[in-house]
Amino acid sequence: MLIFAGLGNPGAKYAGNRHNIGFMAVDRIAADHGFGPWRARFQGHVAEGRLGGEKVVLLKPATFMNLSGQSVGEAVRFYKLTPADVIVFHDELDLAPGKVRFKRGGGHAGHNGLRSIQSHIGAEFGRVRLGVGHPGHKDAVAQYVLRDFARADQEWLDDLLRGISDGAPDLAAGEAPKFLNAVARRTAPARSGGGEGAPGRPDKPAPQPQQKPEPEPQPDRRSPLEKLRDRFR
Repeated sequence: MLIFAGLGNPGAKYAGNRHNIGFMAVDRIAADHGFGPWRARFQGHVAEGRLGGEKVVLLKPATFMNLSGQSVGEAVRFYKLTPADVIVFHDELDLAPGKVRFKRGGGHAGHNGLRSIQSHIGAEFGRVRLGVGHPGHKDAVAQYVLRDFARADQEWLDDLLRGISDGAPDLAAGEAPKFLNAVARRTAPARSGGGEGAPGRPDKPAPQPQQKPEPEPQPDRRSPLEKLRDRFR
């Protein structure tokens, strides 16, 4: 059994925030893969289902971001799991919008949700880092992550969530590179035009030099006597 925990803040006020992209990710997995209904449990909400051959519990802590570890820790202890059985989906300021990375273990880099989880279960859980970009100055971070995604972000955000859902069975199977490839197929599909060797289009053959047409033969207007004379010259 695995726990996929998406991080965010509960309530309609925060639903569209950049900080809630972890909630969005597990919501999309639940909808696309036929998980059971969300129900209150472990100081949060859970939905149960299967991804490939793995049983997975999706978890959205309702403790607010800074206390996410209370919810995750309670679920881990109930199912008698280890940190290696937990994968956390969270927003990442240090990645460009739409970029995704996977890592296991490491620090929390100032992310309060990760900090809380580490304090309850240790650091050796998996992290799916979902890029939301950086506002440019650390003093603007709190306001930035608690602001809704802009309308202009919706296209890449939808592609990203589709890719996460596509690759979720690979992630559950421990195939993180395949998971990342599935995301990339949605967020950076092969382009079909332009450039030498572009995927989907053969290289354009080099133009052939034009040849001058052969001159048309002129009619022979010599008399028989002139032809005979020219023959023996």
